[in-house]
Amino acid sequence: MNIYAVGGAIRDALLGVPVQDRDYVVVGATPEQMIAQGYRPVGKDFPVFLHPHTHEEYALARTERKTAAGYHGFQFFYAPDVTLEEDLARRDLTINAMAREVRPDGELVGPVIDPFDGQADLSARVFRHVSDAFLEDPVRILRIGRFAARFTDFTVAPETMALMRSMVTAGEVDALVPERVWQEVSRGLMEKRPSQMFDVLRACGALARILPEVDALFGVPQPAAHHPEIDSGVHVMMVVDHAAAQGYALSVRFAALTHDLGKATTPADVLPRHIGHEGRSVDLLKLLCERLRVPNECRDLAVLVAREHGNIHRVMELGAAALVRLFERSDALRKPGRFAEALQACEADARGRLGFEAREYPQAERLRIALVAARAVDAGAVAKAHEDKPAQIKDAVHRERVRAVEAALKS
Repeated sequence: MNIYAVGGAIRDALLGVPVQDRDYVVVGATPEQMIAQGYRPVGKDFPVFLHPHTHEEYALARTERKTAAGYHGFQFFYAPDVTLEEDLARRDLTINAMAREVRPDGELVGPVIDPFDGQADLSARVFRHVSDAFLEDPVRILRIGRFAARFTDFTVAPETMALMRSMVTAGEVDALVPERVWQEVSRGLMEKRPSQMFDVLRACGALARILPEVDALFGVPQPAAHHPEIDSGVHVMMVVDHAAAQGYALSVRFAALTHDLGKATTPADVLPRHIGHEGRSVDLLKLLCERLRVPNECRDLAVLVAREHGNIHRVMELGAAALVRLFERSDALRKPGRFAEALQACEADARGRLGFEAREYPQAERLRIALVAARAVDAGAVAKAHEDKPAQIKDAVHRERVRAVEAALKS
């Protein structure tokens, strides 16, 4: 029995970046032998075991065969005579198809085992598929997009891009389950430069299949005041990259991605203006979230930003009453943390334009000051003072909040 560290751990070590996780492959063993040595079985589709001490995952060497469309349409074969090279051959990219032997104490020993020239592709900064078996798993298209967002100086090999396009044409991407699409897209949003994931997906045609609402923004003119030399799709990519550069949470990055979806539905005779696009953005966003089963916290923040970002951009022109109404619509008085994230997404929107990257965004500070003042109002005390007229309590609390915000902004 031989154990090897494989995949990303070898790739990242060669690149000189921190190794987050290690994947292990065991060659020459049976499930019974693994259990006898104290490993605990956890795999459902194929044998995966947890190490008795480190609890890391160890998988038996295996091959796989495509049996149906989509991500789940595979049969796996494992046996002691499956070789390491056969196991590596089923992997997606050459840079992920390398291994090193592991001693019983966990130390890596010996040279890098590299049957598909992954080290050469690392040096050339190229994503290249291992074999035509790449065609069998559409998730690999999304993974390349995610890798492009992480390793920003890599490009996709022309022959690999051609395979990706053929998979999209064959409908393989359409068979992906929503949860897996969201998993890969959300992970890509959390990488260094998310726009490069969407560039790759758009280049092979996959973006139009999994996120048609985003794909439709490319080519749509921006308003004249917003640098018309970039279209709405490019603007959204700049917004997402700005959010990533600030280290914002996934919910903020998703809101940045989806805040302008309605611009793609602006009638041609109205362009380059986008009157009323916020409402259309919300409608499209809700459908997108339902289709991909986006988590509630991401959906709710994105809907808030899509609906209110125009109003938030204009808050320097708004008085105290309008600000309090904004807080009430946004549920900011109960959920100030979510409203703070909405301000992050709006600031990213304001700065995601040519020449605006370093501009100040005073709207955020004005709203923070106003919200602190509004939340400081003792609604219980106001209610008690009007307990003989309960129908007036809501309006009375609103008036007190307006007065508090007025005083805070003056000071």
